[in-house]
Formats: sequence, C-alpha cells, structure tokens
Amino acid sequence: MIIATAGHIDHGKTLLVKAITGEDADRLPEEKKRGMTIDLGFAYQQYQEQKVIGFVDVPGHERFIGNMLAGVTGIDYALLVIASDDGPMPQTKEHLAILDILGISEGAVALTKIDRVESSRIEEVTKSTTSLLSSTNLNKFPIFPVSSVTGQGIKTLTDHLLQVTENTKDRMKKGGFRLAIDRAFIKPGVGLVVTGTIFSGQIKVGDQVYLTNTMRSARVRDIRANNQSSEDGSTGQRCAINLTGIDKELVRRGDWVVSNPLMKTIKKIDVSLRILENEKRPFKHWTSVHIHLGAADVTGRVALLNNEKIPPGEASLAQLVLDTPIGAVAGDRFIIRDQSAQRTVGGGHVIDIFSPNRGRARKERVKMLEALNNKDDSIALEKALNLSPSGLDLELFSITRNLPVHQATKLAIALEAIIISPNQRTIALSKPIWEILRDETLSALDKYHLNHSNKIGPSLLQLSQNLKRKLMDGVFSEIVNSLVDQNIILSDGMFLYRPNRKPVLDQKDLNLWKEIQPIITKTPFQPPVIHDLANEIGKSPEMVMTTLRQAAKTGFVIQVGKNRFFETSAIKSLANIFSDLSQSETQGVSPRVFKDQTKIGRNLTIEILEFFDRSGLSKREGNTRKQIRPVNEVFPGPEK
Repeated sequence: MIIATAGHIDHGKTLLVKAITGEDADRLPEEKKRGMTIDLGFAYQQYQEQKVIGFVDVPGHERFIGNMLAGVTGIDYALLVIASDDGPMPQTKEHLAILDILGISEGAVALTKIDRVESSRIEEVTKSTTSLLSSTNLNKFPIFPVSSVTGQGIKTLTDHLLQVTENTKDRMKKGGFRLAIDRAFIKPGVGLVVTGTIFSGQIKVGDQVYLTNTMRSARVRDIRANNQSSEDGSTGQRCAINLTGIDKELVRRGDWVVSNPLMKTIKKIDVSLRILENEKRPFKHWTSVHIHLGAADVTGRVALLNNEKIPPGEASLAQLVLDTPIGAVAGDRFIIRDQSAQRTVGGGHVIDIFSPNRGRARKERVKMLEALNNKDDSIALEKALNLSPSGLDLELFSITRNLPVHQATKLAIALEAIIISPNQRTIALSKPIWEILRDETLSALDKYHLNHSNKIGPSLLQLSQNLKRKLMDGVFSEIVNSLVDQNIILSDGMFLYRPNRKPVLDQKDLNLWKEIQPIITKTPFQPPVIHDLANEIGKSPEMVMTTLRQAAKTGFVIQVGKNRFFETSAIKSLANIFSDLSQSETQGVSPRVFKDQTKIGRNLTIEILEFFDRSGLSKREGNTRKQIRPVNEVFPGPEK
C-alpha cells in the first residue's frame, strides 16, 4: 500500500514518517540543511515477508505544491498531518481540497506535536479538524493524536495503518501498464532509473515499454517494487525501473512509461471540472491555468463547453487546451491552479482524449461526453454506441479507457453491437443504427435507379454521396458488402444495382461477346485495343465497341481508356497490386514501379493509373500516386 503525507509546512510530516519507519525521507542536502522538505521523499515499512507499506513524503510549503501534487496522484491512502499547536493552516486546507478533488477517500489524520500542548488543545483541534473534513470525501478519516518526539500514539497509528493494509485488497490490474514518472536519474553501474507510481497494469523484467513524450521504446532491465528487488510490478506500487535503450535527456518528470505504443501525448483533453467552494468568483471560459495530472505540471487554458462560467462549488464539462502535450486516459484525476500557480482553483477527471478538431462545444459532442462520463466501461460504451450514427472506433475507445482492443470488442459484442473491420480498424455500430443505415442505403439505391433509368447503377462512391449522412471511412463499404452477401444488392465491377435491374446482353451481343472474351482473357493485363480486337475477329470496330459498351453495363468489362476494355477481374487484380505497392512505397507509387511489377508497357501503365485516379482509388502527387481509398470501396463485390 502507498501512503502519501499531506499538510502545512513544519507540521511534522517528515518526522512522523521517520517515527513510523525509522527512515529519513528527506534525501536532498538542501532539505537537511534547511530542515524543510522540498521534493518528494520516500520511506518503507516492511511488516511481513513480501508485505511493505510505502510512504511518499510531500513538501508542505506553498512554493512546492507542484512537487506535492506529483506525490499524491495514484496513491491508496492519505495521511493528513496537522500540528496540535497550530491547528489547520492555509496549506492544510489547500492539501485537503486537493485530496478531495483527487477522489482520495481512504486515509487518516495525525495530530502531531501533542507533547507541546494541553489535552484541552488537542480536543479543540480535533473538533476543528472534524468540522473541516465534514463536507469532503475525507469525512470518515479517523484522527490519531501523536508525538514523533516522545513516541506517544505512534504505535496506535502504526497498528491502524498495518490493519488497513491487511484489509486493503490489491488494486485491480485492469488496463495497460502506466507509470507516472516523478524522478529520473543515472545510477552508476546501472544506468537510467525512473521512479513513480504504477497507475494501472503490470510490468515484468524484459518487457518493452514506451515513453509517451517521444514514443521511444526501452527495455526493462530491473525492477524495485516498494523498495524490494522484484521480477515484476503492479498497480498501486511505487516502482524504480532500470531502463535500457533510452537517454536520460529524453526523460522528465510528468512523462509516462506505458506498454501501449499508441498511447501518445495530447494537447486537448475533455474533462469534468469542479471549482472549489471557497473560490470568491465564478470561473470564466478560457482562463489561463496550471494543470497537474499524474506527475506533470503544464500550463494551458480551460474552454468551458456548456457554460460561460462555473460558480464556486459547481461542475461543468470543459476542455483543457494545453501548451505542452501530456499523457492521460479516461478517469485520470487532475488539479488546476491559477495562472501564477499560487492557488488551487479546482480539478476533476478526464473523460475523453480524442477531441474533434472543431465543434468541441457542439450539442452532439456535449451529449457524447455526457455519455462517456461513466466509470463503467460497458455503460459508457453502450451510451456512446447509441450516439454514434456512423459507428464508433473501438481502437480510440480502448486507448481512451486504457483497455486492450479485444476487451473493448468483447464489451461491444456483449451489447449485441455489429462489429466491422474496414481498413484494419475495428468499428462498432449498435444493431438499430446498423439496420437504419442498411435501409438508408437501399433507399438511396432505389432513388438512383428511379432518376437514372438508362444506367445499370451507381458506383460505391456515387451511392455514398447520395446518403443523408457522412460515415467513417470504410463503414459504408461494409454495409454494402453485407447487402451484397445477402443478394439484396448485386455488384458487377464498379456498379451496384437491385436484382430486378440486372441488365442482360441480347442474343446478337452475347454471340459477339463469346468471341471477344477469350481474346481479352488471354492477356488480361494487356487486352488489345478496339481496332486490333476487331481485326482479330473480323468485325467492324463500331460493332465491337457497341457490344463492349453493353458488356460494361452488365459488369463483364470495365472501360479504362477511350479504346480499351479490361475484364472486371483483371482491373480488380491490378488495383490490388497497386494497393500492395502503396504499402511498401511510402513516398507514392511511380509508373516505373507499377510497370515493373505488372510487366506491361509504359503507355498502358499510364492509362491504367489515370483510370485509378478517375475512379477515386488513387491521387496523383507529382510523378507518383498514393492510394486514397480501399480497393473494395472502389470496386465492390466479388471478383468475376
């Protein structure tokens, strides 16, 4: 169990930790010289084999509140220290407010220096402390009068802490590994060591991890968990991790060590924000603040999403717009202080880390944040699905909630959502929304048939443009594919149509097609032009052109150039070759690369690539082309 001290300067926090553990938590020479804690200190009490209580001793001076905040995030238990002679002081109240906002409801109060006062003073301070705690999450904290000098009450407090530790279940190890770095240093003969509290997940020696500020990878060489050598570390423990493969210059307090390489830092975070009751005026939109989250301390502004002001003691949805990106996930607690970092103003918890670039305060976005503002992942997902008419990206949801994608997918399946995987993404749609989108697709297709009676049907891109709503990339093609699989829609080449609209060749064209097909099939990637084809079968070019245009309407062939038709399956094969090349040619696919891969001439290569541009598969950039849509979106349906 990790216990953090809190309280006003010179109220005896460090001395109390030493009285309990026998260890001096002040580690800096300046701290020992000045008799004042400046940065975080650490001490440990082993009470059983493999059982340890860890203490984080925080500074009490208002100038070092940032260091205090770095120490109290991610802890199990708070020990609020109040000197019996002084009673509650300004930093007592600020530290209390911070613990309250951070949601720390487990802890105790130590009334120190009782050797200096009469019993009546102890009773007086006990009453004032009880009153101070009454309106907070800390209202059930027991109060222990102690003296670190005489030892009076220390055993009673220590026994209580040991009992709490015995009764405290290990925190759930849910989610990916995250450690908030509060120190980083080079240990001679060992190398880079980072320390901090594990917020979630587990880590083992040999694991590969990532630093969020650079996303550089590192390897775990050694672990000390709660001041003991260990092969692993888990949620709630203080850990020192020896990392290899990364320089100290790249590590700073406030960074995170994580197991998920997709968990990057962000500059916009959607949150629930509560303003302290003792604030003298309402909190205004776009106020400059200091934000403390994990061990990070950054500046930024607060954009209010459903109010222009937040009255003292009330809460609102907001967006933190940061000057420096930090790591965060849903549920992380944070504190905001005023622009000069002199006063704690409020705090709250993270809701979403994937804020849209525009429309952060739109009605639909606010409703989505209200839906996601739930600790229960399943409830949040269910509400979000019902508000996602174009589908919900489960990868983004899982990163925000610090879940593996497969776990988010299981939650969605349990909610009877439809799961699709376009473009290597995992998208979930609620069953009612899925059915609505299928109906809208069929209505759009029927309307197209009504307005274009002389055409076989629209391409996938044309049909999507007739929908009432814009869907996420790949979602519409999955909807169409589901309808094609059930033969509710038919697809031939580039065109989609209802079964009763399928065109057929008349006998004359069918007979000529039977002569043409073997010729263009013989060299599928290099079919002859119309003139050569006509000469080979002894027909006029005009007659061949007429038949091929009818064959194109049936989906047998696709007209790529003015005088050249390809079998549909050949075009889809060429499109797949282009798509595969796009994965390896990161700067774009050049005509030469495509030509070498397909073994066709340069002129025909250019003709095919220009057709891909017109079809919406690719986009030309200089002398290269980049794929802009998946093949099955441009050429839907099974290959012939």
